[in-house]
Amino acid sequence: MIMVLRNLIFLMALAVVTLSGAPLAAQETASTTHGIAMHGDLKYPAGFRNFDYVNPDAPKGGDIKLAATGSFDNLNGFIVKGVAAAGVGFIYDTLLTSSDDEPFSEYGLLAESITVPDDRSWIEFNLRPEARWHDGMPVTPEDVIWTFNTLLEKGQPFYRFYYGNVDKVEKTGERSVKFSFIPGENRELPLIMGQLTVLPKHYWETRDFDKTTLEPPLGSGPYRIKEVDAGRSITVERVADYWGKDLAVKRGFNNFETITYDYYRDSNVMLEAFKAGAFDYRNENSSKAWATEYDIPAVEDGFLKKASIAHQRSSGMQGFAFNTRRDKFKDKRVRQALAYAFDFEWSNEHLFYGQYARTRSYFDNSELAATGLPSPEELALLEPYRGRIPDEVFTEEYNPPKSDGSGNIRKNLRQASKLLRDAGWEIKDGKRVNNETGEVLDFEVLLISPLFERIVLPFAQNLEKLGVKVSVRTVDTAQYVRRLDTYDFDVIVSSFGQSLSPGNEQRSMWGSQVANMEGGRNYIGINDPVIDALIEKLIAAPDRKALVTATRALDRVLQWGQWLIPHWHIKYDRIAFWNKFGRPDITPSHGNQFMAWWIDPIKETALKNKQPSSGD
Repeated sequence: MIMVLRNLIFLMALAVVTLSGAPLAAQETASTTHGIAMHGDLKYPAGFRNFDYVNPDAPKGGDIKLAATGSFDNLNGFIVKGVAAAGVGFIYDTLLTSSDDEPFSEYGLLAESITVPDDRSWIEFNLRPEARWHDGMPVTPEDVIWTFNTLLEKGQPFYRFYYGNVDKVEKTGERSVKFSFIPGENRELPLIMGQLTVLPKHYWETRDFDKTTLEPPLGSGPYRIKEVDAGRSITVERVADYWGKDLAVKRGFNNFETITYDYYRDSNVMLEAFKAGAFDYRNENSSKAWATEYDIPAVEDGFLKKASIAHQRSSGMQGFAFNTRRDKFKDKRVRQALAYAFDFEWSNEHLFYGQYARTRSYFDNSELAATGLPSPEELALLEPYRGRIPDEVFTEEYNPPKSDGSGNIRKNLRQASKLLRDAGWEIKDGKRVNNETGEVLDFEVLLISPLFERIVLPFAQNLEKLGVKVSVRTVDTAQYVRRLDTYDFDVIVSSFGQSLSPGNEQRSMWGSQVANMEGGRNYIGINDPVIDALIEKLIAAPDRKALVTATRALDRVLQWGQWLIPHWHIKYDRIAFWNKFGRPDITPSHGNQFMAWWIDPIKETALKNKQPSSGD
């Protein structure tokens, strides 16, 4: 599971494992290794030189510009206050780091080795003697312990849940630190502790960690913050004597001399700036822009490149997510009815240029997706909950409503109207009104990007035919984040990313314990003990086969819960870039790895001179 800093903060949840103070037999069977896999064996043996999907001899140097929308007022992304700047994660290291060509394996970064018992009831990290902060001070067990305790006390509220079942953390040697876990069955927690970003105790002890700051923090990573123009831009520079530059897990990465993020008012302005050459690389998330906005001379001449890079990662789920804390969305029939008004087939043809496939699973584009009817193994997990989960889980394959793409969805709207009437919502004076309360069925779709307005408006027009009034509001980044943190919305466009090895993070997305936690990731407000139990089955899976079975069972219950209106996905990354880069020959299963790219001097010179490059 690999995330940028913000996504990592939102996407994880607490783990439950076995008691510290394990019995002697467990202690005796502990092994010390260079890495750890969630299930099965590691791909890369001890002493490996580099990951297969990098160029270990990639040249270093060159300056690049990237872009972000909105603004920022904080360089400490670990707290709930403020909006953190892009790129701040580059200045830090974690205890372990994941590979991108395995489902879920981690290898030593700050830690040169780990010691874990067979039952995974604890993990000990043995720190590298050469690991250093940018001021030359060594990274110590005290830093690890201080980081852990500070995140619990002052960090994002999520951390208190995420780390709550760690029994204790202790220094066990000059360079070793041990995390012991409370009882449970969770083989993932040692790997999640490996993802801990370590912070410098000696730096933060003289500062207020829980306050926003624009003072560049001290880090240990491959980059340090060079320049900050508050709210407008941030530049990080490569640390020439970075202590970890020759490690196998870092070889071939972090090749750019400087990385600057410029901030733009909105995505439309940002796209125009990119086409004018104001920044160098862009992940394109708009099908319309991909199809229509790059018909410019720079593309025709080969100076600006478009690439579709295939991947094998789970698409996860994106959709119109209902805030079920609102009374109007508590009835599943209402949520299901509203889904009939979203015409994906028409949208795909007229708005998306036919680029997307409809998402039907929370784990689409992977073996984890539930299809057909439950297998015998899935039924063994689901049968105890018969009567407490939708009957359709056992009898039907879930698929979202379909249309013929003509724009005429009267059949779907008739079905929607029936569901609404069954739920107690009738038409009165052209409005959909609740028979008992007199409440009018209307809601607001909260957006952060104006790109989605063209998608929401046809949806809203269909809903008007049902007597449902929909408004659309697009707000700035700071307001959007705050409203999500406090669940101050009716409906949002939300994405729930999924890895090929789901685990503890499922609690943070669907678990009852975080349903009302401010700053949490359970935006929908799901509070269902059956879903909680199925999540625990997934977390406790002893091997890959059991994990796939448990994930599919959870997927079925989520699908038929009608918690959101599924959107769409693609099986490739759409990227556009000015032709100054070199990139590795191999793309791993998790997709494109931009931080393994480098500046190609020949291409860069040709681009500056607007001459075709012989390097193409």
